Amino acid sequence: MLMVIERKFIDNSFVKYRITKYLEKTLARAGFSKVEIQKTPIITRITVYVSAPGRVIGRGGETINALTESLKTKFRIENPQIAVSEVANPKLEPRLVAKNIANSLERGGNARSILHAVVKDIMANGAMGAEIIAAGKLAAKGAKKRIIKVRLGYMPKAGDTVKLVDEAKLTSYPKYGAIGLKVRIVQPGTVFPDREAKKVDLPKNFATT
Repeated sequence: MLMVIERKFIDNSFVKYRITKYLEKTLARAGFSKVEIQKTPIITRITVYVSAPGRVIGRGGETINALTESLKTKFRIENPQIAVSEVANPKLEPRLVAKNIANSLERGGNARSILHAVVKDIMANGAMGAEIIAAGKLAAKGAKKRIIKVRLGYMPKAGDTVKLVDEAKLTSYPKYGAIGLKVRIVQPGTVFPDREAKKVDLPKNFATT
């Protein structure tokens, strides 16, 4: 019985990963952020979070109907019901933040400067903590691969509290080579059992590793 439950958990996680990658590509213009899937005995409720809900719904519901049918066919989902939710603040959504960083890097921006600016912007929007990691060829052709980490505020690294951190991973493809990006954000008002929430002051300069 335990093996059956574990296998189902793995399968469900894999299916969600595939659906997330599919929606990320299909709803790129809508500003796809994340998806939540809840299966009930009658329907499979799929909540899609985007920055532009109108692009998902379409005129007369045409786009969302096509998307529903596509998910049903591609992933064999029984009776999928899609709900569209607008992202409250795109600057606090890891996937959207990572996408903006990727675009900036692909336009030739300086990685260190971009990461510093974005982390400060995340914190200015009320986050309790933010961390961005970029790994790969972060300079012109011929440069060695390296890692830049920029972090500010409170960011748990171990234990159950890590589950309270929103995270997204993305790859940027500038001309000089691929760059892996990881964005982690502690949302405003997140309650940690071992920590009292405090306001984070933005320093003029802070270290990267």
